[in-house]
Amino acid sequence: MHDAVNRIAAALIEAEANKQAVPSLTQQYADLEVTDAYNIQLEVIKRKLAGGRTVIGKKVGLTSVAMQQMLGVEEPDYGHLLDGMELSCGEKVKINELLHPKIEAEIGFILGEDLEGPNITFLDVLMATKHVMPTLEIIDSRIADWKIQLADTVADNGSSAKVVLGEQLTAIDGIDLRSVGMTLYKNGEMIATGSGAAALGHPAHAIAWLANKLSEFGISLKAGELILPGALSAAIAVEEGDTVTAQFGPLGSVFVNFE
Repeated sequence: MHDAVNRIAAALIEAEANKQAVPSLTQQYADLEVTDAYNIQLEVIKRKLAGGRTVIGKKVGLTSVAMQQMLGVEEPDYGHLLDGMELSCGEKVKINELLHPKIEAEIGFILGEDLEGPNITFLDVLMATKHVMPTLEIIDSRIADWKIQLADTVADNGSSAKVVLGEQLTAIDGIDLRSVGMTLYKNGEMIATGSGAAALGHPAHAIAWLANKLSEFGISLKAGELILPGALSAAIAVEEGDTVTAQFGPLGSVFVNFE
């Protein structure tokens, strides 16, 4: 698969740059395995780093049972967050810079210590966490019409696009993140609710999975990185003119505008 890895990585980078989606990778390459897909993702990231980008964190996807069942998988996936993806609360996003954008709300973790698997536990994550923050992840697919299987989204960097950072930073001492509620609004209308438990029962479980999964590729989570542990409700489609806000109770809120 070496030649195919390089070829697919180049095609995905071109699709993002030109805003022209590519056909489903799993339909084009019937023998594409998930391990191959992670190698494609790593090649894409390698090329972007060579072009001047830097890694600011990682994201976990497919943490809900419903999404795993939809794709026929039994574990989450992950992607890299790069400096060009970061947005401030209230910033404007141009719809024409994306292909098929959707948005979801997550409790973002900022690490105070490195986490290197294997054998990272839920408690290790809590002890390594500096603070949490409200975030909105804008996901996008370089695969046409979101016709994806697990290997498609893994190769496509977990369908990452942008992450909007809230302004409030909260220490986790005394907070049960499983029960922290989230309410998602689009143009002032409530459209989804969720809680921290939606991410593998507790967001820290998702981050422990991530640290252990990354160890298979010789990668660790670094102090100062932003880690997104998974959405607290289903992703929703957005279009020009939309404003999306997520409220996380004691953790604060975050919003973004699309134009």
